[in-house]
Amino acid sequence: MVEDVKRWVRVPVGPDAARWATRGRCRRVLLVIHNVTAATRLVDVLPLFRDDLRVQVLATCTGSSPFQSGVAELLASMGIPVLPWEQALSTPVDLAISASFGGQLGDLKGKLTVLSHGVGYNKKLAAPDAGRRTPDAGRRTPDAVFGLGPEWILTAEGAPIADAMVFSHPEQIDRLAESCPEAVPTAVLAGDPCFDRILAARHHRDRYRRALGVHPGQRLVLLNSTWNPTSLFGDSGSEDVLPLLLPRLTSELPADEYRVAAVLHPNIWHGHGPGQVRLWLDRARRAGLALVDPLEGWRQALIAADVVLGDFGSVSYYAAACGTPVLLGAADPEALGTESPVAAFVRSAPRLDPYRALRPQLDRLLTGHRPLDGPTELTSSVPGRSALLLRGLFYRLIGITEPAAPAVLDPLPLPPYEPPLRTAPLHVLTRTTADGTIAVLRFAEPRYEPDDAEGEGHLAVHLAVHEDTLDPGALESADVILQYGGADDPRFGSPREWAAEVLARYRSASLAAFVTGPRECEVLHRGGLRCRLTSDTAGDPAVHASALLARLHTGPAITASTPTTLTVGTGTRVARVRVTVDREGTARAARPDR
Repeated sequence: MVEDVKRWVRVPVGPDAARWATRGRCRRVLLVIHNVTAATRLVDVLPLFRDDLRVQVLATCTGSSPFQSGVAELLASMGIPVLPWEQALSTPVDLAISASFGGQLGDLKGKLTVLSHGVGYNKKLAAPDAGRRTPDAGRRTPDAVFGLGPEWILTAEGAPIADAMVFSHPEQIDRLAESCPEAVPTAVLAGDPCFDRILAARHHRDRYRRALGVHPGQRLVLLNSTWNPTSLFGDSGSEDVLPLLLPRLTSELPADEYRVAAVLHPNIWHGHGPGQVRLWLDRARRAGLALVDPLEGWRQALIAADVVLGDFGSVSYYAAACGTPVLLGAADPEALGTESPVAAFVRSAPRLDPYRALRPQLDRLLTGHRPLDGPTELTSSVPGRSALLLRGLFYRLIGITEPAAPAVLDPLPLPPYEPPLRTAPLHVLTRTTADGTIAVLRFAEPRYEPDDAEGEGHLAVHLAVHEDTLDPGALESADVILQYGGADDPRFGSPREWAAEVLARYRSASLAAFVTGPRECEVLHRGGLRCRLTSDTAGDPAVHASALLARLHTGPAITASTPTTLTVGTGTRVARVRVTVDREGTARAARPDR
């Protein structure tokens, strides 16, 4: 114990804190963190104490959750004093706020408020000390929901642990009354701050899509999984869907018509390790999958999505509440309370068939989608008002007046720009139609040779490979070799030098294309043609290099004296691409269509 005391914080709390603290008369608010998942909800409400010189915010971790990885880093990033759990239990505070149960919450010295860290209370979870905490163990039922059962929310003497339990909808309070009527007097209806931040940011949808590299005409498919052995990412359900689904997301969906991203529960990241998650998803990432930050980026990705491929977790339910189509790849009714809204949603939501082609299932879902009333209505009965209601509750419990400024949550930050970087080989189908449009379909490492038999015009197939591919053999057989970077990046010499070097090294390649931005690329053809391709719309200019190769196979020669514009079609999107010739060529492609 002596060694533990040596680790205790001395400022702004501690036995001699009055000697060292600059503002020592502050009211104390303690954020009680169980794991990274629960901490995110506390981060949501932390801004409600902004600009108040009367309040000192502290944090602690109960150590009771099995998911401890990532907590220390998150606490450090918050920049507030972190008390060891034993010190937190010994330190009087005016208000403690938790977003989960577990640990000795009832021993904290101060008023306690408990929030939900998901979309209400839905999942079953046996208390680790079940049979010990509550004297009336017979009241526990197999359908008990985490956060609503007496084994979680009552002391051994049968009194509520929390002074206030926050709910987002009256239906949650009704279920509380059935499972633990003793706790009903502590129930407070105060909305869902996480959902409110989503609602407030919906007008930035286009910005979030651009941040993820989604271009006009593309659909964003968001893969989502909660943590659980029977979740979409789990491997102990009736069938392990993930190995079937992952390669098909990037090989069956045309690269220029679909952008694919994944949002995984923090307990997956921190339970198995971020490095392990990246290893598991390496092939998918090289084929174009974006792996979204589970703390700062998932809500923005959810707003940006056209369709969510998910499971029985909160993110899928939030998606449905926003009116976004959801296709369930995993549904475990045994993990949910039968009367919970998420369970009702899981029973009615359409299901993925992992053994059938993916694209037709997505097309049917999007075409026939009708938003469900349940998720929109039951996520929050007071949408947009959680900041007002929560701050009022917090300050009443602290016992001081609220600040005069309006209670507001932080806006969702704009994520960094992360366009897809596909280093997996791309199988490219080009077809020149009667009106001269060059239709292009690109597939990342397809399991089977892609087909476009229904199109009109001459069909050609070639292989486009990023120079940084993991498969050196693919470069030896590539028709087009790609690189991305700044036009003035000294590491490549220049786009011209790079292209000449690549064509000299890989003798089978016909074309080298250096992409310098979302509208431009520099191209060198083995026949000598050197040109710059400039599109009227942002996208991946590598697709225009493939269109140019098709044009050189089938069309008249491209010269500096005759202005040339390519019309390039990818799905429903058509781009006009200007060809600026720096040097004319003397021959066509090094080899014909394969």
